Amino acid sequence: MQVLQNGRFAVSTWSLHRLLGAVHAYSPDPDKSAAPKEPYGPGAAALIDVPAALAARGVNRLEVCSFHLPSLNAAYISELREAMAASNVLFQTLLVEDGDPSHPETAERDVKWMAEWIDIAAALGAERMRVIAGKQKPTEENLTRAARHLNWLAGKAEGSGVRVVVENWFDLLPSPVEMNWLLDRLDGKVGLNGDLGNWAAPAKYEGLADIMGRAEICHAKADYGVTGLDAEDYRTCLEMCERAGYAGPFTLIYDSPFFPDEWDGILLQKAFIEDFLREAPARKMA
Repeated sequence: MQVLQNGRFAVSTWSLHRLLGAVHAYSPDPDKSAAPKEPYGPGAAALIDVPAALAARGVNRLEVCSFHLPSLNAAYISELREAMAASNVLFQTLLVEDGDPSHPETAERDVKWMAEWIDIAAALGAERMRVIAGKQKPTEENLTRAARHLNWLAGKAEGSGVRVVVENWFDLLPSPVEMNWLLDRLDGKVGLNGDLGNWAAPAKYEGLADIMGRAEICHAKADYGVTGLDAEDYRTCLEMCERAGYAGPFTLIYDSPFFPDEWDGILLQKAFIEDFLREAPARKMA
C-alpha cells in the first residue's frame, strides 16, 4: 500500500467531543443560534491544544468539525493555523456540519452558506472541506438538485486550494447506487470521503467495496459493543477498503462511551489498523 508523506492517520475532533466540550451550531438556518452549548459536558481541553496532543501520539493529520471552532474571526483562525504548523500537523479536512443541498425549499440558501466556509477552510490551510450532500430521500429530483448545487459549490472553490468532498451519509445516499450516480454527475469536481460506519451491516461491506476505490479520504469509524471494539466488523470494513484499492489516510473516528478517555479508543483503532496494514503482504501471498 502507498505510504503517504504525512502518514496514514488523521483524527477528527468528533472523536474528542467529550474532551472538547462546547459546540457552536453554525447554521444557514437563521432560527438556530451559534451560541455555545455543552451537550457533551464542559470539556477539559481547547481546540488550539489538539494539534500538539495529536503529534505527541504519533498522528499528524487533523479534521475539525465546524461546530468545534470557538471563533471564526481572522485572529483565531490564524492562531489555530500556527498551532498546526508548530506541531507539524496537516489540516486534512474542515467538516461543515450543516446545510442540505437536496432540500426543495432551502437548498440554494444552504449551499450559499456552505460557500462562505471555503474562505475559512483556505485561511485554516485545510486541504479539503467536507459538506453534506443531502438529507432528503433519494428521489431522482432530490439527487439532481443536490448534484446541481454541489457542482456550483465546487466551482466556487476553484482556485482556493480547497477541494470539496462529500460523504456516504444521510438519507440521500443510502447505497452505492446513489453514491456513484452523484459522483458520476459531478465528474471529478467533488471528491469522496468514505465512511466505514454510516451504512448498516451486512449490506455495507459490499457497498464499501464498491465505493472506496473512489475515496480520497476515509472516516475509519469502529463499532463498539458491551465487550469493546467489534473487531470482526472493523476488519471486514478494512478488507473492503483493501479490495477496492483504497490507499489514502484513515481518519480515526471514535464515537462510543466504552472508553471514558476518548484517546484510549482512538489509539486502539490506530493500533488495529496498523496491525491490519502490517499483515497486508501476507494476505496478498495467501
